Amino acid sequence: MPKNKIDTIAVLTPGGDAPGMNTAIRAVVRTAIYHNLRIFGIQKGWYGLTTGQIEELNLKSVGGIINKGGTILHTHRCPEFKDSRVRQTGYKNLAEHGIDGLVVIGGDGSLAAANVVAKETELNVVHIPASIDNDISLTDYTIGFDTAVNTALDAIDKIRDTATSHERVFVVEVMGRKHGILALEIGLVSGAESIIIPEVKFNIAKTAEKIKEGRERGKSSFIIVVAEGAISAIEFAKKLKGRIKNMDIRISVLGHVQRGGSPTAISRELACKMGANAVEALIEGKNCLMMAARSENICPVPFKDVLKHKKTADLSQLKLAEMLAI
Repeated sequence: MPKNKIDTIAVLTPGGDAPGMNTAIRAVVRTAIYHNLRIFGIQKGWYGLTTGQIEELNLKSVGGIINKGGTILHTHRCPEFKDSRVRQTGYKNLAEHGIDGLVVIGGDGSLAAANVVAKETELNVVHIPASIDNDISLTDYTIGFDTAVNTALDAIDKIRDTATSHERVFVVEVMGRKHGILALEIGLVSGAESIIIPEVKFNIAKTAEKIKEGRERGKSSFIIVVAEGAISAIEFAKKLKGRIKNMDIRISVLGHVQRGGSPTAISRELACKMGANAVEALIEGKNCLMMAARSENICPVPFKDVLKHKKTADLSQLKLAEMLAI
């Protein structure tokens, strides 16, 4: 339900960074200024909110950042924000700046915290989903997911070149502690022979057999994509080594390289649309809404609906990848 007429808003980026966050910040700031609102940036996420690191932004503040990875507002883990007394300090800091609307850009943890803030204050709060994991429900995509996929794809394309030259198996570890959504997408578009995700118990014997059958047909190299939450690339390679004879197995852990880099066109377009829609939702007096991507549209959905659903990996995508990797 609407709470207040909005005159002054703030934007922050708690949690893990994702390519396209700066693009979203730019969209929020410029849309706010276009509509004659004051706009503040909160440095270092919830930590900066509780320590008063709040500064007014203008058009110059967001000049030249549309193509930059990371977040100019920075981010900082803040487990202390779970303490209601710490949150009250943050709310006092918002009140001192006259802030009556809040745009939170981040993943599922940021969304849950935004929901708490909305319940405990008179602020109107909206959320923009930004996460390389794409693990937030009721939105097709999150800001940064497409960029992370393309970053990993570029790396795996290069790895495949050397794998083919040396006739090797490469086990490539990608991010995804709880979900295999990112690994599935990367594995499919890179043509990986096997994809290992937390949602499905892996069968090392089956993987070894697939490699053996491929070699008998004349294949000389193999790529296995492993989500970090399923098993480490090192451990998987150890298990596989004892089952494959006369073939070198190498490991590549892509790690935080997936979080960085210039956002792709898709990540930028999503960030522009979500940022502008978030501010306009606040202007309309709306509250407790996440900006969700549905096909080509941005569709605000209530926090309560997002939080009661869990996004799961599309296992039909795993089946497709396996079929295409024979």
